[in-house]
Order: sequence, then structure tokens, then C-alpha cells
Amino acid sequence: MPPAPIRAVYFDAVGTLIFPNPTASAVYAQVAGRHGHAIDPAAISPLLWQQFRIEDDLDRQAGWVTSEERERRRWRNIVSAALPGSSDELFDELFQHFAQPTAWAVPDEAARTLTELAAAGYRVGMASNYDWRLESVVGGSAALAAVRGRLVISSVVGVRKPGARFFDAVVASAGCEPGKILFVGDDVENDYHGATAAGLTAVLLDPQDKHPEVEHRVRSLTELLL
Repeated sequence: MPPAPIRAVYFDAVGTLIFPNPTASAVYAQVAGRHGHAIDPAAISPLLWQQFRIEDDLDRQAGWVTSEERERRRWRNIVSAALPGSSDELFDELFQHFAQPTAWAVPDEAARTLTELAAAGYRVGMASNYDWRLESVVGGSAALAAVRGRLVISSVVGVRKPGARFFDAVVASAGCEPGKILFVGDDVENDYHGATAAGLTAVLLDPQDKHPEVEHRVRSLTELLL
């Protein structure tokens, strides 16, 4: 279990606690097919991630400021890049798809970790660069019950990770000092460096051992329970 003085453990969402199932590329291809666009899922992934990086660069230049409007525009740009010629109707279907709890998988290790940390008395929460859809995903997932009521969402805060104001909102949600909060995520810049810069303790989820330079990391969330 996390050592003293840790009293709260907050997790990133996508890539840490929840994963699209089927994959985003597969869903994009399925929905595109229903709208008359035949496309190989393998061709979607590089386009999707290329535009995702472009959107991140834009947010960095803007000081990580965001909103519900900005998040929807981000995803519209990503869909347009991944599925050239896509209609507003196609985008709306995709956007709503990822608001559904059934669109996401919660690994057993994630569900177990949340449950056991909460049972041990830690304040458990989720903090994500996302939008209103995360509320419906968490609300409809029994595996994520432990984090209900402690959601920090960038579109609500008005700033994305790794912005300092985002982590101020995490501290407010946790109701304790920054040094008593452990933040766990899979992104080095957004989660690990963003949290440590704000005075939180951070652990990087690094299941494929890609970041040996990071001092505090785990390959499985269940390592937090040891």
C-alpha cells in the first residue's frame, strides 16, 4: 500500500484505468462503414495519432487552456484527419459512442486496485484530460464505483494536464495537501512530470518498461497494493 503520508490516490483515465474496447481505430472503421466509407482500421491509427499530437501542440501554445467547446473541436479535428470527408453525422455517432460505459474496458487489475485502496481508507479519484463524457462512463461502470464523486475533468477545470491549475483542482478534490496525494498515470509529461511539478507524489504506469529514466514507476497497478 502507498506509504505515509499518502492519504489520496488519483489516477489518469484513458490508458491507465480505462481502455477503448474495441480499439478506437476499429470503432472509427465500423462507424465509417455505416456512413459509406470503407477504410482499413490499420490506416486510421497513424492519422489519428498524428492529429492528436497536433492538437496537443496547439494546447501547449495556448497554455493548456480548454473547455467543453475546445474538447469537442479537438475530437472533430481528429476525426476529420483520420476519416477524410467525414460528415457531422458520422462525427456525432463517434462522439456519442465514447460516452457509453460499454465502449470502455476496465482491466481486472485496475478494478482490484481501486477497490482495495478505497477499502484501506485512501481517498480514490480519477483526473483526466477529457470532457463531460467521462461522467457517464464512470457513472455506468461498476468497476469504477470507487472514483465516483472524485472526478477531475480538464474541460470542467478549464485547463488540461500538465497545467498547474489542473493539479490545483486535484488537490481541492482530494481535500488534503499536495504531498499527501499520489498521482498515477501512463504519460510522462502530463501525468508524471505534471504532478511532481505541482508538488504531488507521482508514479508512472509503464507496463512495457519504456521509461527506465523515470525514478518511480510500476509495470502493473497492483504493485501499488504491495
